[in-house]
Amino acid sequence: MKINTFFAVPAVVLASQFVNAQSTEQKLNPIVQNFVNETNNHSQLEDMAFELLDGIGPRLVGTPEMLKSNEWTVNKLKSWGIEANLQQFGTWKGWQRGTTHVDMVHPRVKSLSATQLAWSPSTKKAVEAEVIILPKVSTKAEFDQWLPSSKGKIVLMAQYQKIGRSDEQIKEFATPELYEKLKAEKEQASKDFRDYVKNIGYDNNTLPEALEKADAAGIAISNWTGIMGANRIFGAKTSKIPMFDIDVEDYGMLYRMAEKGSKPRIKVDAQSKILPEAKTFNTVGMIKGTGKPNEYVILSAHLDSWDGAQGATDNGTGVLTMLETMRILKKYYPNPKRTIVVGLWGSEEQGLNGSRGFVADNPEIIKGTQAVFNQDNGTGRVVNIAGQGFVKSYDYIGKWLNAVPKNVRDHIKTDFPGMPGGGGSDHASFVAAGVPGFSLSSLNWGYFGYTWHTTKDTYDKIVFDEVKNNVILTATLAYMASEDPEFTSRERRTMPENDKGEVAKWPELKEPRRDSKDFK
Repeated sequence: MKINTFFAVPAVVLASQFVNAQSTEQKLNPIVQNFVNETNNHSQLEDMAFELLDGIGPRLVGTPEMLKSNEWTVNKLKSWGIEANLQQFGTWKGWQRGTTHVDMVHPRVKSLSATQLAWSPSTKKAVEAEVIILPKVSTKAEFDQWLPSSKGKIVLMAQYQKIGRSDEQIKEFATPELYEKLKAEKEQASKDFRDYVKNIGYDNNTLPEALEKADAAGIAISNWTGIMGANRIFGAKTSKIPMFDIDVEDYGMLYRMAEKGSKPRIKVDAQSKILPEAKTFNTVGMIKGTGKPNEYVILSAHLDSWDGAQGATDNGTGVLTMLETMRILKKYYPNPKRTIVVGLWGSEEQGLNGSRGFVADNPEIIKGTQAVFNQDNGTGRVVNIAGQGFVKSYDYIGKWLNAVPKNVRDHIKTDFPGMPGGGGSDHASFVAAGVPGFSLSSLNWGYFGYTWHTTKDTYDKIVFDEVKNNVILTATLAYMASEDPEFTSRERRTMPENDKGEVAKWPELKEPRRDSKDFK
């Protein structure tokens, strides 16, 4: 869903009204009312966001910044009187980002908007080289014959985008006929590029390796999201030469120059440090239960991020929600019936490794888990909760939601029993183990196109009134799940057949990746 800039401020005002205006028809439980009052009047969300996102920054697994964020979260929890520690689940390749400067020096001078990819080797000193494009060939034999000519060159490896405008903008201003024409051309260009890579016998992993082996000076891509100014930043596929991303506008200019024979040259100064293998941790905090201490309510969010930006909405907002929830629970519900756990997971971005590690390493907690509440898709207010395939999930989720303030609850659609999550976020690690794990799914505020893993996932994209909404929801659900006299049923639904008549399977319980060996 896209939010028109003109309506951005009214949307925030409305969200604030939703959070602050209490329905006169609903008398809240006094403890829930305390949650509401504390969230609205004494929030620490913005201060914590500054410390985490501006102070520490992105939190790529294996980096010193990830360790700093682990230590920061432990200290924050302890400052509220909550027991907290780091639980190691593995190691990962160590790396630290430095500065990236990429400048075109011929045929004219221009500073380019570029970012080195995660774990990219450093240039050590600046590298200046001619920029070339992939050859117009149709077979692997022809491509392999061309490969030696990439020696000493910086190769543009990504698809060229003829138009760098978003689909929504084209649709708004073009005639219907022009829109359909441009859409068809774009789809054909994408297909042609996919076919090209397939025909030359390589893929996104093996092509950089081949260029590196041929002694190319560097590799540039442009992983454009389709929204102006937003590129996704993932990991480098090289071990000796720099690999970096260039914004779609600058990438297109270089591509056209190389294609037309202008022989552009760029100077790349990409500083980074390859560090020793780094320990990887989850942050785990607990408020011990007084009635059923061996049963657990788990608040879940992943602390790690990609590092093209600050990781604000993926998943800084989820971390902030769970930290603020724990602070408020400790203040107004210090003696819960069940033990309340917060898990801030590492290495989610590489395959849910932190939460899978927690499931594997804490069998007694998993055995006694009442429910898991996970939040991981942006700054928006929660609008959907599904039953994750548990037959009787409606019985308890519906009951718990009844205690949530009406102006928070009314935005939420539910789906029971729903289908089990297969691996998109950390609740899936628990669902695979047969534990009722629920995704608190948010209104996306442009999340998937604009901020998810992109260079635009920054502090300014957070709408704090929406996050407050989610704190109130999460605190109430945790309170109700803790107080519920009954232990939740783990009975699974009968899985449906797909279009081929095959019965769907419950997600497989998977072991975490404990190190970065062979990771691509």
